[in-house]
Amino acid sequence: MKTRPKSFKTKLWLYFVLFTAIIFSVLWLLQTVFFQSFYNAMLIHNTKEVADRIIAHSDQSNINEQIDELTHDNNILVFITDTNGKTIYSSDAFNQPDKRMRKNDEWEPRDNIDQLPEKPQFSDGVMVKPGNLRVLPQHYDEFLATLRSSEEHRAEYSTESLYIYGAYIDYYGQSEKAVLYVSAAIDTVGPSVAIISMQLVWVTVLSVLIGFVLSWFIAKRFARPVDHLREKAKKLGESSYRTEFEKGFCSELDELNGALDTTNEKLLRAKDFQMELLANVSHDLRTPLTMIKGYAEMIQDISWNDEEQCKSDLSVIIKEADRLTSLVNEILEYSELQTEGGRKEFETVDLSSMMERIADTFETLYKPDGLHVERKIGKDITVSGDAGLLERAVYNLMDNAVRHTGDSKTVKVALYTEKERIMIDVTDYGNGISKEEAERIFERYYTSRQRSGKGVSGLGLAIVSRIVQLHQGKCLVESELGKGSTFRIELKK
Repeated sequence: MKTRPKSFKTKLWLYFVLFTAIIFSVLWLLQTVFFQSFYNAMLIHNTKEVADRIIAHSDQSNINEQIDELTHDNNILVFITDTNGKTIYSSDAFNQPDKRMRKNDEWEPRDNIDQLPEKPQFSDGVMVKPGNLRVLPQHYDEFLATLRSSEEHRAEYSTESLYIYGAYIDYYGQSEKAVLYVSAAIDTVGPSVAIISMQLVWVTVLSVLIGFVLSWFIAKRFARPVDHLREKAKKLGESSYRTEFEKGFCSELDELNGALDTTNEKLLRAKDFQMELLANVSHDLRTPLTMIKGYAEMIQDISWNDEEQCKSDLSVIIKEADRLTSLVNEILEYSELQTEGGRKEFETVDLSSMMERIADTFETLYKPDGLHVERKIGKDITVSGDAGLLERAVYNLMDNAVRHTGDSKTVKVALYTEKERIMIDVTDYGNGISKEEAERIFERYYTSRQRSGKGVSGLGLAIVSRIVQLHQGKCLVESELGKGSTFRIELKK
């Protein structure tokens, strides 16, 4: 059984929870499991660096001061002995060297150096050799043996609690080789791990509780505009769609809201287009269909054996079928233009040649009817646009003028420039248009003028207007009753 997907809010909260779990898991591993190993590795690396610095500067006169500074900064123990194990110098992080004492910020020799025991003594397993300045580690003899047996003249090893490093050096003021012994405690972090673990338990519990609550509120805050857009999307195309959306949460949701508004506008236009189509074109569709059916029945019942009458009836059927085809084509063409989203890929269009070609076409087509086309077409006028659409617009204006030119049988076309505009004028000398009708002449399905003349669907001029809009131009009409009309297209150069 397919489970229902979780909501955006729940998924976002679960991702926050997962992120928190991963962060604290890594933190626990670093602070408990790997902390001792990481500490030991860093301590050993640091101790070796200190030893190498002592070796590099061991023949300098201020080597003792350098050793004191290094032991204090790095919490290590340093012995400088001869090859037999007699201490020459020693220092650690907490005690000043036994060979000298500090007085008035100056180092001075101690007075009780010779008061050390002459025989070896042991205290808690630590051996004190006669003449030594400081108690040597119990394993120092083992360290010397390891150093002597080393081919590289260096010793490096670890015990349960110490890391030990040593080498032969040229020590300042000594004619023979000296021995450098450096050690650092590697088990001191053990008690700290327990303390850190206990602290980490409380930190984890508190952080997880706070993180769960905080992530839930964050998830709700992020999901709120998404839920709003979801509800808004459900109402696309409905009258109740108009709901306010709080912008500013993030740019992507603002863009999505804008896309929904644009889509809703297109859906409403499509809905209006559908309603207007049903309301305004139903009569135009019904009439030719009724005529076709009626004359077909007449042929079947009455004139099928009368050749002349049959031809006449068939002529009416063909004429009405052509009218029906033209109506459907105009509706489809206008629908396509209405769905055009924006500027197309335009090219340079030679308007002068196009106007001459359209004028020739109409003059030839309507020559039997005595049509005369007057021309005033400027030369070499071009515009950036879609050649096919512009030709269709001019063709529709010419067709409209021919339908309403009246008894004069004359149509005038003009192409010229005026300032930064290109003008296309198509003039007929018919009955003209009233002022009220001129204001609505470019509306779709406005058919009173066409029906009184020879129009088809009332979409011809609406198609012209839409094409000009796509080219960022405008359409105008100038008319006077009884004297004719001039339809004008204005385009940017």
